[in-house]
Amino acid sequence: MKHFLKENDFSDDEILEVFDRASHLKQKRKQELANDLAGQTWGLLFYKNSTRTRVSFEVGINELGGKALVLDQKTTQIGRGESIHDTAQVLSRYLHGLIIRTYGHEIIEEFASHSDIPVVNALTDLLHPCQIYADCFSIAEKLGDSRDPFGSLAGKKLTFLGDTSCNMANSWILAGKLFGMKVSLAGPKGFAPKPDIHDLLINEGVDHDYQFTSDPKEAVADADIVYTDVWVSMGAEEEEESRIESMNPFAVTTELLSQAKSEALFMHCMPTHPGMEVSQEVLDSPKTIIFDQAENRLHMQKAILAKLASKSAT
Repeated sequence: MKHFLKENDFSDDEILEVFDRASHLKQKRKQELANDLAGQTWGLLFYKNSTRTRVSFEVGINELGGKALVLDQKTTQIGRGESIHDTAQVLSRYLHGLIIRTYGHEIIEEFASHSDIPVVNALTDLLHPCQIYADCFSIAEKLGDSRDPFGSLAGKKLTFLGDTSCNMANSWILAGKLFGMKVSLAGPKGFAPKPDIHDLLINEGVDHDYQFTSDPKEAVADADIVYTDVWVSMGAEEEEESRIESMNPFAVTTELLSQAKSEALFMHCMPTHPGMEVSQEVLDSPKTIIFDQAENRLHMQKAILAKLASKSAT
């Protein structure tokens, strides 16, 4: 059974197929009806609240001819202690695929190990692969060819600022290696990448070659893309005051962004917090492509689901 839990779960050829399909789906959205999921019901199991992830997946499933069934931890027996093994086995009898947004990455891995249907990682505390694919599609769309991420992204420098131990930073480390990008991370020393991403790379037989610094200007110099994320992720609210204080020097301001290439793009997976990780002036800049990123979640996730559906049918 084919699952999509991390960025390199697809082969290079499969990645090209997915990006090509996403490009086609975007171009033809208002002209053609897709039927890749016709007659299928896909579950959305969310342990965490969401706007973009839930809406883009639910709309995407519908536009592929399928039906979406939204579930959460509180309104299922998972909230009362039913095992992942039993839940996965039962849902496999009802559904054609399962999309999960949760906390620990081990949760989604356990679901996948016990499921007879495709499982998709819609976010864990370790990785956010659907967001990264959509982001890479967005970069390729602006700087090259959205159908060819390898050719469009190779050699490009992406700088990630702030909490460089978060799932998005981890995913950029993995994607940077996958697409031949230069990844530079800048944040407080206490928020450097954690051993769990290194362990994952070792297990996958991948060498990590990102750069980490606590000097934001050094990290941003000559960057093609400047990226940041929220400083206080879900589950870390009790650390809000200390996180803001330590990460304040890494806020993306117009002055900091000017250290990157003149044509550099600014990206953020949202939700944004103007005046914290990024200034309102940067958000209003023509360099900012955050709404393109958000839109491309829909097209890319549709392509991912279509690919998984075709693989599970063979």
